[in-house]
Amino acid sequence: MKKIVNFLVVALFMTFIGCNSDKCAQSEAETNQYSEQDLDRLGITDKDHLSAASKRALKWDKIGNEWFIEFEVSDLKGDFAYEEGVVRRDPSALLKIDGKYYTWYSRNTGPSQGFGGDIENEKVFPWDRCDIWYATSVDGITWKEEGLAVARGPKGAYDDRSVFTVEVMQWEGMYYLSYQTVKSPYSVRVKNQVGLAWSSSPNGPWTKSEEPILSPADNGVWKGTEDNRFNVLKKGDFDSHKVHDPCIVPFKGKFFLYYKGEQMGEEITFGGRQIRHGVAIADNPKGPYVKSPYNPISNSGHEICVWPYNGGIASLITTDGPEKNTIQWSPDGINFTIKSSIKGAPHAIGLNRTADTEKEPTEILRWGLTHEYMNSDYQYIRRFTSRRVTTHVAKGAGGKKK
Repeated sequence: MKKIVNFLVVALFMTFIGCNSDKCAQSEAETNQYSEQDLDRLGITDKDHLSAASKRALKWDKIGNEWFIEFEVSDLKGDFAYEEGVVRRDPSALLKIDGKYYTWYSRNTGPSQGFGGDIENEKVFPWDRCDIWYATSVDGITWKEEGLAVARGPKGAYDDRSVFTVEVMQWEGMYYLSYQTVKSPYSVRVKNQVGLAWSSSPNGPWTKSEEPILSPADNGVWKGTEDNRFNVLKKGDFDSHKVHDPCIVPFKGKFFLYYKGEQMGEEITFGGRQIRHGVAIADNPKGPYVKSPYNPISNSGHEICVWPYNGGIASLITTDGPEKNTIQWSPDGINFTIKSSIKGAPHAIGLNRTADTEKEPTEILRWGLTHEYMNSDYQYIRRFTSRRVTTHVAKGAGGKKK
């Protein structure tokens, strides 16, 4: 009996580790497709025993380090120096007009009370009860606050509670501001939308769209009547709760509106919050914008940070999800692949749209604006810079990081 048992164990083991001729041939063909140079570069000396990690590495794009960068953040001067009691956050991209840099941003005053009190009259978040302001600078360091650009709408309008997280696009002599909107009351289950304003001058006046240009999907179903965003019967699309962080980019004769989607019943996954990006496309800057059937176009992300490069669109993915802290690129603006994994990036980046985006993939990230939390109530606008990292050396060994 013991011999029979031993025989069966050996047979099962051989079945487990063995393979039929077709599988062996397939495995051998897979191994032979890798060059000796690829194997040597990755430190793989036994090509007959490739782990899943080694197989993934061998399939990576053959790219260098031109997409890999590190960031630093520093304070600004003038009206963008920290001011107690004032919230300045979510700076837009930078435009240079008549010798001055322009940026637009979310602004309000006073602390936030959260959802525990009178949500009709108090301030829920730092981005609640915001209006959009703008500022100018000659050197990008010292900033002058110029005043109000776009205000909240009248009571009952879709944007009567807050207008915030603004982005700017310049196109054929016109300026377009896209931004998030909230209608009162600011409950946990409130659905955010996207508004648009336009002007022939960066100084305004601005004409606002009468209706939102983008809204959440309407195919989710809340469970019960309690104001709880995590209780759902059906979650719906990736953007069934909120559409955030809009950014319009002219691309291939169309206008691509990139945005962040938040889902009803949003979960915490193995990469953190369940946040993804989408895109809606229009023939005209004012719309109508139609969501791509391929949405979502990312598995991760937070604030939208996109720019044209090499005939396609590059995207900085931050903060949330399993692909956070990566820079990705797409030839068609929809299908993105990872080009680098970085250490992290500043919040709410405002890109320098005057940069030569074709000089190198990350040239537009050499400097720009960001916001930083001084505390949970107040944020202020700061400057970021970045540099490519192409070498590394041991301390005292000589040489410099580039």
